[in-house]
Amino acid sequence: MSALQETRIVELASERIAWAGKLMGDMGADVILVEAPGGDASRGYAPFADDQEGGESLYFWHYNTSKRSVVLDLEKTAAREAFLALVASADVLIESEAPGRLAVLGLDYDDLVKVKPDLIHVSVTPFGRESSRKDEPVTDLTIIAGGGPAWSCGYDDHSLPPIRGGGNQGYQTASHYAVMSALTAIFHHGVTGEGQFIDLSMHAAANITTEMASYMWLVEGATVIRQTGRHAMPMMTMPVQIQCQDGRYATTGMPPRTPAGFGALYDWLDELGLVPRLPEAIFLDNARHRESIGFADIGVDDEVTAAFSAARDALQLIAENSTADGFFEGAQKINITVGAILSPEEAFENDHFVARGYPVEVEHPERDAPVRYPGAPYKLPASPWRISRRAPALDEHAEEIFGPLGVDAATLAEAR
Repeated sequence: MSALQETRIVELASERIAWAGKLMGDMGADVILVEAPGGDASRGYAPFADDQEGGESLYFWHYNTSKRSVVLDLEKTAAREAFLALVASADVLIESEAPGRLAVLGLDYDDLVKVKPDLIHVSVTPFGRESSRKDEPVTDLTIIAGGGPAWSCGYDDHSLPPIRGGGNQGYQTASHYAVMSALTAIFHHGVTGEGQFIDLSMHAAANITTEMASYMWLVEGATVIRQTGRHAMPMMTMPVQIQCQDGRYATTGMPPRTPAGFGALYDWLDELGLVPRLPEAIFLDNARHRESIGFADIGVDDEVTAAFSAARDALQLIAENSTADGFFEGAQKINITVGAILSPEEAFENDHFVARGYPVEVEHPERDAPVRYPGAPYKLPASPWRISRRAPALDEHAEEIFGPLGVDAATLAEAR
């Protein structure tokens, strides 16, 4: 049984919250996507299936799995009546409408609880509904830059500007908080029977997802600086991205944390014939005989300091003399956390991800063969994750959804 089975989510279509609906749909919720006439704009976003410009959007496919689609023009009375019937059957509403629009339509929280008193209503807006900035226009770029994460993203060369991560990470961050909020509210409802209204600020969600940046400023008054492939910190730290023998890159990650780990690293170095090239390797061999070893002793215990320094040098030396995959696999065997830096295409075919069942095939009944999708972001053995259906065609499920709610065909025709 999936985690959210028998939970109905109504999602007012918006690319800002599409990821939230997908996450809950793939957890088993019945997610009903309410689109305006003509469909959500993201149906027209590139890239397209079979490279057919203007055809079926792979973007829309990805963000709208496990959902059903209906079309309602909420500017029309018939559509608002149908929407109220839909909400009355639901557990959660997620939306990213402009502040004030739902109130004008008579469809805001105070109106909706008249038909569904225990409704959980998650409103996702750029700055929160009551902010003085609530009416400012935004894009994903301005959310991720104004919220702070972009400040920490980039390279050691600070003549280069900050960079924006790939994908709509501002929207996706807000969607993650929307899901966490909804799950918390569902749990609260399970205990108390009460619903609630949740006012979620995309800007705030981005700002508290700056890792240490906001914390450093608020507590230390310090400003972090961006660094290639590692944590943004107030001071420059040691590089960790190494070009490997095959020209690809790996990140040397974290050194060992136990005496046995230091010993295993020494043995790996020895196996590759690299000990003579690192005189400091003796500190790794010495560390294996200690009772304990830890970060807290760096700078306090000279032997510990030397061991950690030698470990970083050893990982760098091994990476330079290995393929990226060989470095990653060798480190896994001795339980040291490192990474090979993969392109999206490489990650999709990577043995580790394939073994975990990450790529999954989704049936598209109108096509000759299933389509491969990115799969489960986590494993919940007792409540499995799965894509239950491909993204819906526009208005594909109107009759099967509204029929049981007593909304007849004539009303639906008026509502579009």
